[in-house]
Parts: sequence; C-alpha cells; structure tokens
Amino acid sequence: MKDAGPDEVTVLLAKWRQGSEDAQERLMEVVQSELRRLAASYLRRERPGHTLQPTAVVNEAYLRLMPQRGVRWENRAHFFGIAAKMMRRVLVDHARRKRHATTSVGDGL
Repeated sequence: MKDAGPDEVTVLLAKWRQGSEDAQERLMEVVQSELRRLAASYLRRERPGHTLQPTAVVNEAYLRLMPQRGVRWENRAHFFGIAAKMMRRVLVDHARRKRHATTSVGDGL
C-alpha cells in the first residue's frame, strides 16, 4: 500500500480525535509500513539476538497509542514523533523484562 501524504495523515488524526473509528483504522493502514521501517531501524541498534520483530514493536506501540484519543495531534510529524517514542519505550520495557527474568532465574541458583 502506498504511504499517505502528510495532509491525509493530519486529516485522519483530526477525525480520529473526534471519535471516528474508520479514521483510526485507515490511519493505521497508511502509517504501518513507515512505522515498521522505523522499528526495524531501532532494532538494528539493539543487541544481537534480539527477540522482538519490527511488527511486534509496531503492534505494541499501536496498543499504547490507541488510548491517546485526547491528544491534540498537530500533524503527521507530531504523530510519528509520539509513535517513535512509544516504540522506544516498548524496546526499553522489553529489555527490562528480559533483564528481570534473567536476574530472577539467576537468584534461584
């Protein structure tokens, strides 16, 4: 699917904020490939053998973004800035869980 232009994303963000579920679905369709590319670039900077895939990072960030209906999205750049921050948080949270699981297992020995 062709990526949407900045104007389409901005219009969809405004409609989503007003409660349009159709706009929310369309927004995710048009930004998903760019979000996946961004997630892949973040994952390339992670340690070798990272267990998350770009799609999983995008999906988790999506779940965190959906409750944000009250955000006054300014434009496409604002949305991608917030989405990028959410994806970085997904990676940090994942690393913390992995580290905690490893530490917890090591404590039992």
